[in-house]
Amino acid sequence: MAVPPGLPVVIVGGLHADARRAAVARLLADVPGSVVLHHDLATAAAGTVVRTIRDASGILDAGEAPLVNDCACCALREDLVPELERLRDTGGTRLAVVELWDSVEPKAMAEVVTAGGLTVTGVITAVDPALVLPYLGNGDDLADGGLAAAATDQRTVADTFARQLEYAPVLAVADSPEADDEDRELLAQLHPTARQVRIGQDLPADPAEPAGPTAPAQPSGDGLTVPTPRRRALSHLAQAALAGFDVEAAAAAQHPACALLPAEADAHGVSTLVWSRRRPFHPERLYAALEDLTCAAARSRGRFWLADKPDTLFHWDAAGGALCVESTGPWLASLPDAAWDMVPPVRRAAAALDWHPEHGDRCQHLVFTSPGLDRDGLERLLESCLLTDAEYAAGPDAWQRLPHAFDTLLEV
Repeated sequence: MAVPPGLPVVIVGGLHADARRAAVARLLADVPGSVVLHHDLATAAAGTVVRTIRDASGILDAGEAPLVNDCACCALREDLVPELERLRDTGGTRLAVVELWDSVEPKAMAEVVTAGGLTVTGVITAVDPALVLPYLGNGDDLADGGLAAAATDQRTVADTFARQLEYAPVLAVADSPEADDEDRELLAQLHPTARQVRIGQDLPADPAEPAGPTAPAQPSGDGLTVPTPRRRALSHLAQAALAGFDVEAAAAAQHPACALLPAEADAHGVSTLVWSRRRPFHPERLYAALEDLTCAAARSRGRFWLADKPDTLFHWDAAGGALCVESTGPWLASLPDAAWDMVPPVRRAAAALDWHPEHGDRCQHLVFTSPGLDRDGLERLLESCLLTDAEYAAGPDAWQRLPHAFDTLLEV
């Protein structure tokens, strides 16, 4: 596989630092002329971010980037593109590997690099499968572990890890002796569309490839004709790093209206329940059940519909025993026809695939993934939160007079 022209940029991230470093080391070893650009945000308390550039032999350059508005992550954003441009303009770099600091999320950085006019050819999250469940269950604030990217950073370990995992189309999976079948199944069910590459056993797809288009034979010094040396093919991880990446498509795949959510699954003690209905939730009953629903699974996400707010699409995002509920704009069914032209085509296509003659794209679509999932109990609890037959029959005008139980939560 040939390396694209220009300066290909691959982003490698993840809270599992040992796995991330192993993935980066593998790319350095497999792609001659590759360098790693890393911003260490651990020094932010001292007022700076330390930047290093290294290749397989060691550090080539080091410097500091001052904080921007007391935000280490903002400093990274400001410094990243100029440094990549310098590597591109200097020449000689075959692949720029951006190794993200622990809690930095790849989505934001991929968008920064692309907006800067550079080409992101891959986004990889490195994972130790034995640590997936512990990290998904960790509701501690990043700040408690010294992992916050800014003084105002209120993210938790669990929700940060979940977004890192689910955004990347490629997972570099550490060959962890502590991982068992349940761990690997949980990883597979959380992100079933990801391409998994095992770091410890990542062999080239082909034993060798020609050094040039035809790799002609060359005469030796004694007059004998010998074949041109053949070089080792790129590893699967290196191929994934250069395969190409679409920032807009990746963002759409995370939007609750058209997200590529996991499908039904049940294996090795891990289950994924996909729950879809065409009836709105009673806001008061759902609010009362939030804690039980949030704690029912290691990870849950999706979109939902409240009877008292019929025009608003709500996002459900839960990990680590904590739930984030937020409005993500209108359901398409609530928009006038003239406004549809302003909606991205992928959103319109997703709505059309599941359009209801009465409710349009309004629906409940929630996905719960966890070891030991009580599927029957969870379904009963969810069903109990829907409008009853009598409440449903009363119609939309009556629904909007129901208690507005979510108003306080949504104002936070």
